[in-house]
Amino acid sequence: MKKTIFLMSSGELKRKDNTLFFETDEKRKYIPVEDTQEIMVFGELTFNKDLLEFLSQNEIIMHFFNYYGYYTGSYYPREHLNSGLMILMQAQHYLEQAKRMELARAFVKGAVANMLKVLGYYSRRQVELSAIMDNIESLCPKIDDTQSTDELIGIEGNIREYYYRAFDNIIGDPEFAFESRSRRPPQNRINALISLANSMVYTTALSEIYKTHLDPRIGFLHTTNFRRFSLNLDIAEIFKPIIADRLIFTLLNKKMITPNDFEDGTQGILLKEKGRNTFLQQFDEKMKTTVKYQSLNREVSYRLLIRLELYKIEKHLLGEKNYEPFVASW
Repeated sequence: MKKTIFLMSSGELKRKDNTLFFETDEKRKYIPVEDTQEIMVFGELTFNKDLLEFLSQNEIIMHFFNYYGYYTGSYYPREHLNSGLMILMQAQHYLEQAKRMELARAFVKGAVANMLKVLGYYSRRQVELSAIMDNIESLCPKIDDTQSTDELIGIEGNIREYYYRAFDNIIGDPEFAFESRSRRPPQNRINALISLANSMVYTTALSEIYKTHLDPRIGFLHTTNFRRFSLNLDIAEIFKPIIADRLIFTLLNKKMITPNDFEDGTQGILLKEKGRNTFLQQFDEKMKTTVKYQSLNREVSYRLLIRLELYKIEKHLLGEKNYEPFVASW
């Protein structure tokens, strides 16, 4: 299985013969190119054109995050699985309102179903969440009544507002009170974790799109505009509850990340290096974890779950099989 490489320190990344070589002031490290699927860059990085050409030849994506841990962009090599037909089908489904809304509603339904799965998991462990779950379920029928993505996103936002109210009950620690969703900058510890976790799901989805015939620039729930990518945002909605949120709850409930791992900065509340390293290590392990995939009747990793979802979208666009979003069974 190919690896995700995390570059946390500042240094120079370069090609050395037929492999990658990362050098900092303190150490030198060879990175076998044949074992690498993507590189996550959190430190300051020096590189040249020769490196980018080498990454392209080996189909390796590089994602960049700034000092505060915010995703800033990606080096996305020229698509090696280009399909003119697939691009035409994506564009057609985006431009025809009925077809676009069918997919957009499916993404939201998948996201909400997985939110309820997460809440159900903790409810069975004696966390009082019944009122929140009832409120979410009461809004679900409205999804099918939406006629525009703006209206749909509004309903999804109302559902997510109820969902986030459950976080305090699940975590049970006033040091990680949710209060309200805040992004750039996050105003408290739990929002800092959510932002980092969501960014990791977005970038992982983007890396998996690269392995398919789909074009990441054409999404359906998220508007295709001057934003570089949008399809990965669509797919991430389905998986954020069962990957990002479940991981946050596990890390906090097991005290693997504590209030001491955060600091106040000019950009809001920040996760210190130690806490961020812990989070990224656990995220990487989560993506390798296998779960039962019912339709294949076998175990697959969380990362492969995302790619299988993309294959289902390809079949929908080609008219082979109507798309049904993945809903966790655990």
